[in-house]
Amino acid sequence: MTALKDILLRQIRAQGPISIAEYMTQCLLHPRHGYYTTRDPLGVQGDFTTAPEISQMFGEMLGLLVAQVWLDQGRPAPFTLAELGPGRGTLMSDILRATLQVDGFHQALRLHLVEASPVLRDIQTTRLRDHDPQFHDTADTLPDQPLFVIANEFFDALPIRQFLRTDTGWAERMVGSDGDALCLGLSPETHLQQLAHRLEDTQTGQMVELCPAIAPILAALRARILAYGGLALIIDYGDWRSRGDTLQALREQRYDDPLANPGAADLSAHVDFEALALAAAPLAATPMTAQGVFLERLGITARAKTLANRLTGNALREHVAAHRRLTHPQEMGHLFKSLALYPPTAPAPPGFDA
Repeated sequence: MTALKDILLRQIRAQGPISIAEYMTQCLLHPRHGYYTTRDPLGVQGDFTTAPEISQMFGEMLGLLVAQVWLDQGRPAPFTLAELGPGRGTLMSDILRATLQVDGFHQALRLHLVEASPVLRDIQTTRLRDHDPQFHDTADTLPDQPLFVIANEFFDALPIRQFLRTDTGWAERMVGSDGDALCLGLSPETHLQQLAHRLEDTQTGQMVELCPAIAPILAALRARILAYGGLALIIDYGDWRSRGDTLQALREQRYDDPLANPGAADLSAHVDFEALALAAAPLAATPMTAQGVFLERLGITARAKTLANRLTGNALREHVAAHRRLTHPQEMGHLFKSLALYPPTAPAPPGFDA
């Protein structure tokens, strides 16, 4: 039994079942035993790999997009270049390298990172030290100035609540105890205004998920982008509207029971892109676009061919595999989606319309 599992069992026995959101928060961010507060979870030695760790091309494409939007919006200076959940700093490092030759871009940017993990903050500080990164616990402390922010695989790790449709309302899924094991159960039926519109497109026995953290995060981004200009670029796995149980755990690159190893496995859930767009209004939202289509429109295949000319043998094979993994519909190309939010008076960002 993990130390955190023992803590959770004692809490549940004393106070009663907890929501999936509270369970996820404890598992991921407990100050002593939380998954993100105690380790670097990324890469071959970790539990999962993100797109920036697969190939530099991912960050290069995003960097050039951000730079183009900055140019299209009149080259504001100074501006905040921010990332939510920057991992090892790999994506931001590639973005900064790709934009090095964009006249005035680096001189105008001020780098800000929203990161909860002390372990990852140390890695980011080392990797990005030449750009003097400023750290934030939450997005609402970002500077009041033009904001260009990237969130890659950030929203999937935010705690969710799960609700099972009943004949007349909803029952919330809860985490309780059964002896020395954690188990799932349901609350008494409840009626939530947030889910009133979902009575029309769900049936009894179906599940929907809500992410309470979306609203305050998008409010912080929206306020700055509306007032000063900028862009929020979001890439994650999910779909336009939540339906079904998508909570999952990854441990040692394999799927795990979400209740089996609290604090020792990554927990995540599919992102509801409709909820993001609604929370960001009145910012304009691009069409939700599959990652593979989005990257192809930005020119990733041309970049891949240029890089391939310098490679041979295993390096070339790994490069080709990386391009496929990022773009192919049977790999990350379809499961992962992209969405951009921007001022309604500004030009639409590239990559989202054919």
